[in-house]
Amino acid sequence: MTIFDPELLDRCISCGFCLPACPTYALTGDEGASPRGRINLMRALETGELDADDARVREESSFCLGCRACEPVCPAGVQYGQRLETWRDHQGRGRHRPVLTRLLTAVAAQTPLLRALGLVRRPARATRPDGDRTAASLMLGCFERGLYPGVSRAVRRLLPGIAVPASQGCCGALHAHNGASHRGEEMARRLGEQLPGVVVTTAGGCAAHLATVLGRERVQELSEHLVATGAAPVGEVRVAGRRARVALQDSCHLRNGLGVSAQPRALISAVADLVAVPGEASCCGAAGTYSLLRPRDSRRILEPKLDAVEASGADYVVAVNPGCLRQLETGLARRSSPVRAVHLADLLAAAAGGVPLPHGARWRLPRRPARRRAPRAP
Repeated sequence: MTIFDPELLDRCISCGFCLPACPTYALTGDEGASPRGRINLMRALETGELDADDARVREESSFCLGCRACEPVCPAGVQYGQRLETWRDHQGRGRHRPVLTRLLTAVAAQTPLLRALGLVRRPARATRPDGDRTAASLMLGCFERGLYPGVSRAVRRLLPGIAVPASQGCCGALHAHNGASHRGEEMARRLGEQLPGVVVTTAGGCAAHLATVLGRERVQELSEHLVATGAAPVGEVRVAGRRARVALQDSCHLRNGLGVSAQPRALISAVADLVAVPGEASCCGAAGTYSLLRPRDSRRILEPKLDAVEASGADYVVAVNPGCLRQLETGLARRSSPVRAVHLADLLAAAAGGVPLPHGARWRLPRRPARRRAPRAP
């Protein structure tokens, strides 16, 4: 049985340039937990030397974050992200798909349910007033409209004329990254039919998936769209009487898949002081469903990043993907950190006079009572 295109696997020349870029290799130092090692596992699957039930095959297909950090540094142009999706399609047949993955993808595919969620959480709802629906449409996302409905409302403040069709469903990125890529492609095409013109997204992972299916010319992430259309940000964000210090967490798929990294930095710099943070371009450990399926590994990847963010003196860390925002928000709150995680849309809207950004720790964990020392023997 043919699983992979052998020619595409053969592009890997085992040079090792991918090793320093891979977060899981950095964690373990294990060759098998690197892109090069995983491609060798794919080759073993293709030749029949190993099968989908092999323990190492199952582990590595799950342990990989899918961040695609290996792609920009690969001199042979290996499209690792697509190979990983094919691998997970093969692994995900039948009983091999985790129950949580099946549940999340099933929920995301229910457009009526997503619309009902929108009625409760009230994301942006508007269409272009002059009837011209060919320029740009805002994608609401599946879980973002429930978890962070304020993001789409902030986009409406930044782009008052953008169309927001109410009938839209999920883009299928969740499916594509979790062993159901064909279903993900179908959902992306359907969404492309529901959203006329350029599809503007506030989620880096969704942007990369949609661009793969619909074509690069039809998809723009928010920062890319604002810069391309000349929608210059106005105002500034201030904290305690000074210009706010703001760090950025790149979206892996946006940076590594679409090459978008300068645009969000330019927009942040226009309204606040941009703070460079070591490791800002590496994965935060959210990786779609990764933080839910492998929470321990996800936190191992996140913790050093939070250390760096706090050491930078930033007031805010901006995310351009809802999964990253949730990951950072949860991690910082767990630490009772004064740094707040916000979406880029909220930052820009606040600078322009919209809803003010919260400042300081979100909530604090209860303190553990101090241990009493046993009395010394006389």
